[in-house]
Amino acid sequence: MASKTRAAPRQSTYAPKPSSVAAAPEKKKPIFTKADSLQPGTSGHNLVVKVVNSKDVPMNTRVNRSSTSQTVLSRPQSRVSRIAECLVGDETGSIIFTARNEQVDIMQPGATVILRNSKIDMFKGTMRLAVDKWGLVEVTQPADFEVKEDNNLSLIEYELVNVTEE
Repeated sequence: MASKTRAAPRQSTYAPKPSSVAAAPEKKKPIFTKADSLQPGTSGHNLVVKVVNSKDVPMNTRVNRSSTSQTVLSRPQSRVSRIAECLVGDETGSIIFTARNEQVDIMQPGATVILRNSKIDMFKGTMRLAVDKWGLVEVTQPADFEVKEDNNLSLIEYELVNVTEE
């Protein structure tokens, strides 16, 4: 009769070796910009702004109507989105910020917020500031500056021009 022996348990090949463990990379400090330096098509902006006002945007609820008795389904109902347009700014200028879902609750008039990794969206030829899933909107201590509302960057209309080299 042959004797049965048990093999030693395997070591994980995914465990880091003690000699190869590196120190965590040092994080960079964020660079904050001012509202008057925002340009169309740019992203990665960090700003400290005050909320001047906030207006909810009514969502267009579309009902499927058909002349027959059949029900036509376009797409499954997703969660309800909330959108608000907020005028935000600092001592150099102001711009309209498009707040979505949870951001709407944060963007209350008079609040001072930090917008991290924000981007410029173009809407009907004008600039809008937005923070998507890669950014962060957080409330901070009240700032001591007055918002310069007469330099509203969202009132400047831009036109896309194709330039061809000859």
